[in-house]
Amino acid sequence: MRLARWSALAAIVALALAACAPTDDSSGSAPSATDGSLTTLKDGVLTVATSDPAYGPWVVDNDPSSGKGFESAVAYAVAEQLGFDKDHVTWVNDSFDQIIAPGAKDFDIALNQVSISDERRASLDFSSPYYETAQAVVTLKGSKAQDATSLAALKPLRIGAMVGTTSLTSAQETIDPSTPVQVFNDNDQVKQALTSGLVDAIVVDLPTALYITAAELDGGIVLGQLADSAGGDAFGIVLDKNSPLTPAVTTAVDALRSNGTLADLEATWLTDAAGAPVLQ
Repeated sequence: MRLARWSALAAIVALALAACAPTDDSSGSAPSATDGSLTTLKDGVLTVATSDPAYGPWVVDNDPSSGKGFESAVAYAVAEQLGFDKDHVTWVNDSFDQIIAPGAKDFDIALNQVSISDERRASLDFSSPYYETAQAVVTLKGSKAQDATSLAALKPLRIGAMVGTTSLTSAQETIDPSTPVQVFNDNDQVKQALTSGLVDAIVVDLPTALYITAAELDGGIVLGQLADSAGGDAFGIVLDKNSPLTPAVTTAVDALRSNGTLADLEATWLTDAAGAPVLQ
C-alpha cells in the first residue's frame, strides 16, 4: 500500500511539473496584448505619437484619436492586430524632429510620414512600410512657377520644404535650385511661405500635395512628381531602437497589407495620383 501511495504521489508531482514547464508555441502567432506578451510604456495601453498640428489626409481635423485620416486609421488597425482596442490606445504629441531623434521615447509607436532610410535605422527601429509615395512640387496660380513643366524650369525659382524630411532632400538633390532651398519647421509654415510669396513652389509628399491643392490652397497646382522619388519613398512606423515591440508591429503591418486593409485605407483617405506627371 505504501508503494502504491508513493507511486500515486509521484504521478501527481510529474503532472504538476509538466503543467508549469514552458511550452513550445509552434503556432507562429504574433505576441498580443491579450496574452500579456507585449511590453509597452504603460501596461495594457499602446501609446502612439504624431505631430501637432497633424494634417490631412494623414489626420483629419488635427484629432488622431478620431480614427479619421490615413495614419490615424492605420494606427488603430495596427493596435487591433496587437490586441489593443480603441479605448486602450492613447496619443501623445511629438514634433517630427522629436520622433526621429535618437534616445528614449515617450511613445511605443509613431506615425508621422517618416521615410525609412539606412541613416535613420542607425538610431531608430521601423516597421515594414505601411505606405509608399513620391515627392511632388506644388505652386499657386499666378506664381513664377505656374507654367513649369520641367526640372530646368524650376531650377532658377525659390523652393521651400520642411526640415528633416525626404521632401527637403528631394528638393535639394533633384531640383537642385540655383538658390538654396528655404527650410521651414513644419508643413504649415511651408504652405504659409508659398501663400505669402516667400517661395515660388514647395515640395511635399504626393498625398499631401493633392490634398492641400484640393482643400487648403486657393489656386493650388500640383506641378508634378520628382522622378527619383517616384515609388521609392516608404513610410514606416517608428519605434525606439531595439524596441521589443518591433517584430510584433512589423507582423501587424504585414498582416494588414496581406488582408487588404492597407489598400482599403488608402482608397478611403488618400487621393489618386492621376494628373501628377513625373517632372524630367
